[in-house]
Amino acid sequence: MQCIILKANEVDGIVFNLADLAQYLNQLTDRRDNRGKVYDLGTILSMIVLARLSGQDKPYGIFEWIKNRQEALATIFSLKRKRTPCLNTLRTILGKVVSLDELEQALRHYLHLRYGGQSSVFICIDGKTMRGTIPKEYTQGVHLLSAYLAEDGIVLKQVAVESKENEISASGPLLDELYLKDKVVCADALHTQRAFCVQILSSGGAYLLFAKKNQSTLLADIKQFFVPPRQATGWHITHLPRTVATWKNKSHGRIERRTLTLIADDDRFVDWPGLVQVFKLERYTKKLTTGVETSEIVYGLTSCAVHKADASQVLAWTRLYWQIENGVHHRRDVTLQEDATRIAKPPLAQAISIINNFVIGLVNKLGYANLASARRYFDASIAVQMFQ
Repeated sequence: MQCIILKANEVDGIVFNLADLAQYLNQLTDRRDNRGKVYDLGTILSMIVLARLSGQDKPYGIFEWIKNRQEALATIFSLKRKRTPCLNTLRTILGKVVSLDELEQALRHYLHLRYGGQSSVFICIDGKTMRGTIPKEYTQGVHLLSAYLAEDGIVLKQVAVESKENEISASGPLLDELYLKDKVVCADALHTQRAFCVQILSSGGAYLLFAKKNQSTLLADIKQFFVPPRQATGWHITHLPRTVATWKNKSHGRIERRTLTLIADDDRFVDWPGLVQVFKLERYTKKLTTGVETSEIVYGLTSCAVHKADASQVLAWTRLYWQIENGVHHRRDVTLQEDATRIAKPPLAQAISIINNFVIGLVNKLGYANLASARRYFDASIAVQMFQ
């Protein structure tokens, strides 16, 4: 097969080779009968990835993009029958033939083998509903819980939250699939559960979590660390030792300030598995156009030792955690139009979400900060190479 090469943005020596991806994906288990099989698995999946990189989001749009380039793709992929797969073939491959676990693992390993990375210590966990999968008159569709390496821009693993469970029960199977030794796992307050923390600790990892009203006793205990000591004539109690870090930023028409105060629980005051330090995070925002000011205080806990995570590091991690929302969920919802794509079959929806994660990870590895801009560039670049 011929090569289609996509160059990295301002990074020398890094490219994406479509022929290499197709060959790699041909290693996946093909559950089709050999009789009547026209296209290799890697060929079909690579065409889909190519269409996604070129700006096509919905299954029918992917099919039309491929069909309208039938002659060029037949030449590039050395197709004997000189025609491309029909829409039903694309749906069948993604929804029935390919193992979702195999596909996800193969695409993640491909990014690691070709571009390195995936060695950062901070793992973000958060859930997302694919709104386009919610049937009419129902409130629940395909809901996926993901583990994301924010510094590398890679989704490590995602699991489906079944209809009769929630993210709490799904987090156990997700953690089972991750290598957590010397990693730090961060999740929202919903996952601040004893079992969640014990599972992370038993796997050699550490946690960074937020405490809210779902754990009222824990929240009250943490708040006590930040209550000023009472004083009376002739005696006083000193403040607990603490470190403070502040981050300031002025952009997008607003001023932001984050101040984190970190205190070690040396006396084991809080009854919580592995807890070493607690923190208070104060968030302040001012909109420059309206002058409207907002402030918020949240509390949290971590099992990281003092020498591993000081106030500056914990503050950086709390900011990095929101990359799973901005770097993955928002891009899938808005740029890749995941929520606007109506898909009735959950396996097909999950397969598309896996490819979406790969597209985001690949664009990150190629050095493009703006996904929409990168797809427009890829579409033009691919067109030149296909029809030259």
